[in-house]
Amino acid sequence: MTIVGLKKSYLGLIDKATGKILTGENGLTTDGLYMSNPKDLGTASANITNIAAAGTQKFGDNGLVDVVSSKSFPQVAAVWNNLPFVIKAKIKGEKSDGKGGYVQSQDLPQVALIIESESIDRSHSIFYAFGNGQVTETALNIQTDNAAQNRVEDALTYQSMAFEAWNNQGMKIFNAADTGFDKTAMLKEVMGGYTASAPSGGSGSGTSGQ
Repeated sequence: MTIVGLKKSYLGLIDKATGKILTGENGLTTDGLYMSNPKDLGTASANITNIAAAGTQKFGDNGLVDVVSSKSFPQVAAVWNNLPFVIKAKIKGEKSDGKGGYVQSQDLPQVALIIESESIDRSHSIFYAFGNGQVTETALNIQTDNAAQNRVEDALTYQSMAFEAWNNQGMKIFNAADTGFDKTAMLKEVMGGYTASAPSGGSGSGTSGQ
């Protein structure tokens, strides 16, 4: 099926020991879930690659007799237009010194990510979900302003990793048009048992939109 647009992205920090979403000061928001939003200028793009890997060919009797399938561990090259500084630092694993300085940790945090798109008729959403992965920022191309403003958006790479609940695959796709789909259940599954807090507006969390 054809999909159109990038409706929203969802991020959460997951406790490696418990598999639960981190909340409050340890997480990204009060209840742990950060959703892209107009205040933060939203998500510009998400290029998902390595969705399927070529299998290993097996030969016998002078012919190709089998292909051993490989697990899927996609990468997402995503661009957020204006992630809050602290959100970006946390998902990259940068540690604050309490005086305004941030240093990259060698132990990258576990990050859960969902990219939401829509069907061509805009009747329902398609969600590309990643329950376990790491976020890196490989480069910043900072340039002087001239007659126009030269922005450097938040271009980050997400590497999915094995997620035990999904037979150690890296990605799961959810179709909101399927009978039985429940967005709350999906967020709970992907985001380490996430439970929404009372709506607070702004750049926080919530489960509105589908």
